[in-house]
Amino acid sequence: MIKDLTQGSPAAVLWKFSIPMFISVIFQQMYNIADSVIAGKFAGEDALAAVGASYPITMIFMAIAVGSNIGCSVVISNLFGAREYKRMKTAVSTTLLASLALSVFLTVAGLIGTRALMRMVNTPENIFEDGALYLAIYVGGFTFLFLYNVATGIFTALGDSRTPLYFLIGSSLGNIALDYIFVRYFQWGVAGVAWATFIAQGIACVLAVWTVIFRLRDVPTDGKAPLFSFHMLQRIAVIAIPSILQQSFISVGNIFIQGIVNSYGSSVIAGYSAAVKLNTFALTSFTTLGNGISNFTAQNLGAGKPDRVRQGFRAGAMMTLLVAVPFFVAYFVFGKQMIFLFMTSDSGKALETGVEFLHIISPFYFAICIKLMADGVLRGGGAMKEFMVATFSDLILRVILAFIFSGLWQETGIWLSWPLGWVVAAIMSIVFYKRGVWMRQLKSC
Repeated sequence: MIKDLTQGSPAAVLWKFSIPMFISVIFQQMYNIADSVIAGKFAGEDALAAVGASYPITMIFMAIAVGSNIGCSVVISNLFGAREYKRMKTAVSTTLLASLALSVFLTVAGLIGTRALMRMVNTPENIFEDGALYLAIYVGGFTFLFLYNVATGIFTALGDSRTPLYFLIGSSLGNIALDYIFVRYFQWGVAGVAWATFIAQGIACVLAVWTVIFRLRDVPTDGKAPLFSFHMLQRIAVIAIPSILQQSFISVGNIFIQGIVNSYGSSVIAGYSAAVKLNTFALTSFTTLGNGISNFTAQNLGAGKPDRVRQGFRAGAMMTLLVAVPFFVAYFVFGKQMIFLFMTSDSGKALETGVEFLHIISPFYFAICIKLMADGVLRGGGAMKEFMVATFSDLILRVILAFIFSGLWQETGIWLSWPLGWVVAAIMSIVFYKRGVWMRQLKSC
């Protein structure tokens, strides 16, 4: 199932490669949303708020895993496109070993600091204990989450977007089933939600890593590839660290925003929690397609085919815009029905908050789509400085405006900060793409 992305029609290759990745996101976000739906429906509004209050903290851990996924994926894609299979195998084993060590360290640190992190985001006392419990169980399974994401990055780097899809389908369905059983029948509340994710992610991780190791045995090399290389780790880190920082800074920014949201009480937290899960569904879908462009770019630059990258960008932009349409319609036109999935009929303020958030941000999905496609090319070409400038501009502007606007228009002002940050960052990313800064990496690929 390893696939060369440097041959065939760029549009056709990219669509065929990206569609399984998009379906994977659907299943991944299904069980993320299921956590909140089941918590809100069967454990109450406070349980939904507790899961939501810890959400931006869990996203910091996810950011590290996703950034590592991107770093290894770009490097492995580039080596695969250049037909350097021995070095590619070393990159894979180096990534897995380094990821294991880093994830264990972060798990220990996270477990020690769980309660302090929950205090940092101003978690209300009525949901503090449940929120801290959920976070502790989540962090306890971080090694599974980390290694699974890295394995997914390796698969996509080799042009295989189907195998991660199969694992995600199984993991998602298993997680939803366990959510329902643990919360509805065992009455475990938010702990049941967390343990369901822990178990499902653990099984998927073991199977994914084993499959990566087994799959690479069939790739021919001249001699045995070294298991670990500091030089290769450094090359991966050049892409991974900026990607981790980008993902982490966004999560840190979301923590600041969550801290503002938490000051308005558990009803607003619950409404924001539901809406931001839906918003994350959309953004993760767009981002995943952008990651597909990164793999496509890296392989084709490795093969010395920059013209295919330009064609891929145009095809990817059209693809994400088409994906954005149903999200916009669902959230802008049917926002109340979408938020109501998480709540009961007596959740008045929470329902109003969630609907308002979706109405404000969903029209700007089309701008963020184009930005993420341009970012995918920048990242795949190793233009990390420009990639980080555009991303951090969005983050900094969004956080600053959230503080300013909340003083003027209460929680509504927080939601207004999102589209302004997106539009400015989108303009910057498109300018960098048009300037061709990603091309300067061609000679080193």
